[in-house]
Formats: sequence, structure tokens, C-alpha cells
Amino acid sequence: MYNKIILVGNLTRDIELRYSQSGSAIANAAIATSRKFTSNGEKKEEVCFVDLTFFGRSGEIANQYLKKGSKILVEGRLNFDTWVDNTGAKKSKHSVIVESMQMLDSKPAEQNQQPQQQQQNYQQQQAPQQSYNAGNVPTTYTDANGRAVPAPQPQDGDIPF
Repeated sequence: MYNKIILVGNLTRDIELRYSQSGSAIANAAIATSRKFTSNGEKKEEVCFVDLTFFGRSGEIANQYLKKGSKILVEGRLNFDTWVDNTGAKKSKHSVIVESMQMLDSKPAEQNQQPQQQQQNYQQQQAPQQSYNAGNVPTTYTDANGRAVPAPQPQDGDIPF
């Protein structure tokens, strides 16, 4: 079986960052994607809203650099969430567990004018490290400067459901 999804769109809300009991970051957001098509000679647009979950360092990076309206490409796996609400009704939805992302917005002008020393410090802090998922496949994302940065996978006990 294979579970892979790729979405390009804009965030519909700011990143919500929290930490598990073990200290791992968990970030939540949502993305809006659209599809334009013509039906019976009439141009139409279909919008799809999908919840996203980032784990580990990728969640912290997303929280630091992304905001409502940011354009991103995410790759991950489709997840089916089920729960019982306060009234006792069973609820469910699909969401995406983000395994890699690429920020698609252009850099703000002030980032291009950073002093050289600040840029060097940033590059040293963002040095990529090798990371493997359960299938022993490296999982990374590309930061705002185009560098590959690892996206750690959650450990047992990190997911609160």
C-alpha cells in the first residue's frame, strides 16, 4: 500500500504550535487548494480545505516562517481522524501529516539585506542533518533559503490521540 499526498496552496490560518509531554513540537494549520475548470462553457473554481499537522523541528520552522496566506507545497500522508464531540456525536475528517514542505513565497526585502554575520549564523543553525522515517527513507523539507532541513517523525506517545 502507498499513502502519499502532495498539495500546493495557501495557509488559511496562522500556525498553532504546542509541545507534547516528551517535548516534541506539534504544529497545526490548514491549507486551501483550488482547481479551476470549465463546465458547460462556464468557468468555475473548486476550493478544498485540508488540515495539516507538522511534527518536530518542521513544526517549529513552520511556526517561525509561515503565517496565514503563506503559499506552500506540502508532501505527506493522508490521515483519517475520528473522535466523539461534546454532545456524544461521532465525528471524522481527513487531514495530512506533513513529511516535507517547501515555502513558495518570495523572501521579504528586509531578509535580503541581512548583515553577512547574521546570515552566516543562520546558515550554521540550519545545517541539514540526516533523518529517517519508519521506512528508513530520509524525510526533509526545504526552508526559505532553499536548504534541505530534516523533518523529524513523531515518536510513540507524541501523538495525543
